[in-house]
Amino acid sequence: MAQTAQLYRMVTDEHICPFGLKSKDLLKRKGFAVEDHPLKTREETDAFKRKHGVDTTPQTFIDGTRIGGFDDLQAHFGEDRHDPDAVSYQPVIAIFAVAAMMALAASWAAFGTPVTVRAAEWFIAFSMCILAIQKLQDLEAFQTMFITYDLLAMRQLRYAKIYPFGEALAGILMISGALTWISAPVAMFIGTIGAASVIKAVYVDRRELTCACVGGTSKVPLGFISLTENLMMGAMAVWMLAKGM
Repeated sequence: MAQTAQLYRMVTDEHICPFGLKSKDLLKRKGFAVEDHPLKTREETDAFKRKHGVDTTPQTFIDGTRIGGFDDLQAHFGEDRHDPDAVSYQPVIAIFAVAAMMALAASWAAFGTPVTVRAAEWFIAFSMCILAIQKLQDLEAFQTMFITYDLLAMRQLRYAKIYPFGEALAGILMISGALTWISAPVAMFIGTIGAASVIKAVYVDRRELTCACVGGTSKVPLGFISLTENLMMGAMAVWMLAKGM
């Protein structure tokens, strides 16, 4: 017979607590029968918190013992808690993986096979565009992070706000294969400065920084991945120029 847990969570017309839903899902995944007690008004929620001497909801009870909120419930079951401040390469891995799949799909649609030279070109171009979108979501935050290590942006702060537009422009033109005389120099310029900046900050000065490559709120460490992004842009620029000769 399944063990029973009592869950008290806020469910009003204005707000459904996401951590209440997460708690309910976790309990069910652990094999518990959940007695769900939605708190349907702010007054009902406040009364519950006063009665049990707690500051937040949801609250879970198992065998009459209060376990606590969602974080406490995770700890009770020995699950890893999400740390929003932890460094992670996940955003970059996700971008490169999706860009690669898009490039293979585009190649298949255009040429009947996923493995082509054009697919490799599209992979880099798609990656540039997606990375530019990440930066453009919050230009101010990107600039704040970028100017801590980019050699040109340190001296010309406006360059940090121009950079994402240049990256997007170069990527879009490289996807189309048009106006290489614009896309290649732009990619070469920002890629070269970017690579030099990462090398100096990480490998010469030995600074531990967060990379702005996926936007100003990212937790991606500045290092090899950041260097690779810039080298890819530079290599793509050289390749596109060589093709056009």
